[in-house]
Amino acid sequence: MIDRLFTVALSPSNSIALDLSATNTELNSSVYGNTSAFCEYINAKLAGKIGYGGYLEHRVIYESHENFATASADFRNIHLGMDFWADAGTPVFAPLAGVVQSFQVNPGSGNYGPTIILFHPAEKIYSLYGHLASSDLESLEVGMQIPAGQKLCHLGKPDENGGWPPHLHFQLIRDMQGFQGDYPGVCSLRDVDFYAQNCPDPARF
Repeated sequence: MIDRLFTVALSPSNSIALDLSATNTELNSSVYGNTSAFCEYINAKLAGKIGYGGYLEHRVIYESHENFATASADFRNIHLGMDFWADAGTPVFAPLAGVVQSFQVNPGSGNYGPTIILFHPAEKIYSLYGHLASSDLESLEVGMQIPAGQKLCHLGKPDENGGWPPHLHFQLIRDMQGFQGDYPGVCSLRDVDFYAQNCPDPARF
């Protein structure tokens, strides 16, 4: 499925796995806590390729955003989707035929920014696309049919995508639990068993 998101199939020649986990000692608050520094770090790693990874990755980068703190005095820091890092404006294509379930801008530091959610009837699963360009939402309507392979959206710039280096957050969801235009993309360690079942690995689906 993930090979259908971009204009080219991902391969060792055009893509690279990125490690944003808590064990990456190159990442510290002076990097991930500063948008410009974080963008420079990601761009240096990419070297013109598409970066990917992050499913169920434990990340400390969320601790610089207050909205990831929980009432239990810990953080939501287990990433539930796959990230694809590339230049702002990179187009993203629908990997499966679907229908627009919902869309909205999720504002705030560290949030998704512009977000689209599709429902795929044949597979009985939802797909979420976060950190998009604001213009991607202008022509959408709930219920709109999206054929497989149709251009759906573009990677947004930091000033519109929640303050992140440009990337796509791509997540599969079995049960939306009543959410519209949004769904948790990060969970705390104590909830990971539920979310791992409800949000399967896109690379294995």
